[in-house]
Amino acid sequence: MATTNFHQTPINHHHSIRSAHPSKPTRTRAAASTRSDRKSTCAILSGKVVALSRNDSVPAGDKPYSPSTGVNGNASSPQTLDLVPIENLPRPLTISDLSPAPMHGSQLRVAYQGVPGAYSEAAAGKAYRNCEAIPCDQFEVAFQAVELWIADRAVLPVENSLGGSIHRNYDLLLRHRLHIVGEVQLPVHHCLLALPGVRKEYLTRVISHPQALAQCELTLTSLGLNVAREAFDDTAGAAEYIAANGLRDTAAIASSRAAELYGLQILADGIQDDSSNVTRFVMLAREPIIPRTDRPFKTSIVFAHDREGTSVLFKVLSAFAFRNISLTKIESRPHRHRPIRLVDDANVGTAKHFEYMFYVDFEASMAEPRAQNALGEIQEFTSFLRVLGSYPMDMTPWNASSSSSSSSSTATSS
Repeated sequence: MATTNFHQTPINHHHSIRSAHPSKPTRTRAAASTRSDRKSTCAILSGKVVALSRNDSVPAGDKPYSPSTGVNGNASSPQTLDLVPIENLPRPLTISDLSPAPMHGSQLRVAYQGVPGAYSEAAAGKAYRNCEAIPCDQFEVAFQAVELWIADRAVLPVENSLGGSIHRNYDLLLRHRLHIVGEVQLPVHHCLLALPGVRKEYLTRVISHPQALAQCELTLTSLGLNVAREAFDDTAGAAEYIAANGLRDTAAIASSRAAELYGLQILADGIQDDSSNVTRFVMLAREPIIPRTDRPFKTSIVFAHDREGTSVLFKVLSAFAFRNISLTKIESRPHRHRPIRLVDDANVGTAKHFEYMFYVDFEASMAEPRAQNALGEIQEFTSFLRVLGSYPMDMTPWNASSSSSSSSSTATSS
């Protein structure tokens, strides 16, 4: 019987998981003052600032920070950054803002990737009402913000009903020690945004996230727009970039909330090709939640075998089928000749070589004996098995007609 050489999967979740930082940092007077300054406001969390506390946290190939760096890494003069018509967006967070989790009744701090007005901000507001949303410039920075106690939770996208999985975040789940504690599904409602007074005939290009561009391709063509499509880091970031640089020949695909934040007009509303466009987000925390059986639960796992490869998949499916456990997602990620860094409970990373990594979501709680027995069987013929989280399913109903207001209303609540 093969044994796991990493992070033995707990069948019973009634145990404590050690935090990457067992003792919470002591708040200094300067930190307390800084925190009061940014209370109930948003700030852009710079990946380079977080990297100062962890030398290994800067991804390879990243450019060093420069004060002349403009919006989303685009060069611009310092004056152009002041053109964004938002008065309540304060300075970026610094490492001095590091503080413990809020006490009972305090505002929950939730990290998300992007800038204010992003769909991720709306998802954070839907997942945690009245939270303090903390923008981050990269997905990995959102993970680090929770690990370093700058944020209490992170809300990140993992898949879209049209564009498929966001593989980067699945890989980051293996590289970090956060746990999935919930999920939220957000209908996506795209708008075509431009500076006030700009007409569609004046446009020469449209910028947005690559998935947003793909999701609106047919509608853009039907509008008669002969424009170049250019990829941007995120949807709201594209809107911010247009406002900051006064680009009158460029439009952005983003949410209606982004139009409100950055003073843009909506040239076309609801331009997504498919009205049933939904993005699934996961909620991440430093500690797992205790699984229950009084409501529908979902469990996410990842497994691999360094010798059998894809042949192990049949055995895994049989373990679930025998116990009548339904799968909601299954996906393979090839890692042949690509070492992947896995982090254990001691926050020690080791390089492992696997032909494929398999991600599976199934409808069962880890508090159920059938789920425990299924993973116990799977553990016998896999060399790597990890429970990413066992959490309540998002059962919120939605429809296409209500999606137009969902991103704006949920983001406002944050």
